[in-house]
Amino acid sequence: MKRLFLALAAVAVLAGCTARNPETAPPAELAALKVPNTGPTTLTLYTVINRNTGAGGHTALGVNADERVLFDPAGSFEAQGVVRSGDVLYGFTPPVENAFSSQHARSAYLVNKLEIPVSPQVAQMALQKVKSYGAVGAAHCAQSTSSILQTLPGFEGVERTYYPVQLENQIKRLVTAKETTIIEND
Repeated sequence: MKRLFLALAAVAVLAGCTARNPETAPPAELAALKVPNTGPTTLTLYTVINRNTGAGGHTALGVNADERVLFDPAGSFEAQGVVRSGDVLYGFTPPVENAFSSQHARSAYLVNKLEIPVSPQVAQMALQKVKSYGAVGAAHCAQSTSSILQTLPGFEGVERTYYPVQLENQIKRLVTAKETTIIEND
């Protein structure tokens, strides 16, 4: 009985990463949506956390290289002016970033943002990796994000995990990051 309960709990925790089949947009459409990064080069880890249990519900990775995109693996976020190609969101402007955080932060969930300064070279590597990763299956948001991060200089100590909070804790131990918590109510 205990094993059944643990299995069901694991499924519930991972249910935040929903299943869908994202299409690939034509390069010309994506080029038109390119949002230039005018600030420092950073990676931003978004972790959606259940406010009652502390369990992770979703992971996404913002990349600020020569352009701004969001890797939203197995995610379902949609907004006007944003195109999803595979699991990368193009047109990821600061107002869209606020909408993304606001959609996930609600009475039952909060969003932790870890903004990590990286070199322009690491940011470009991350950008290429998220663009080439492809569509991610349900409940693989943290696994795919940790797989990408562990291949980047400075993140070699990241271990693959299926758990968003575990990934966030690994990042906090490995690198210096600016942490912001977004809490909203319905």
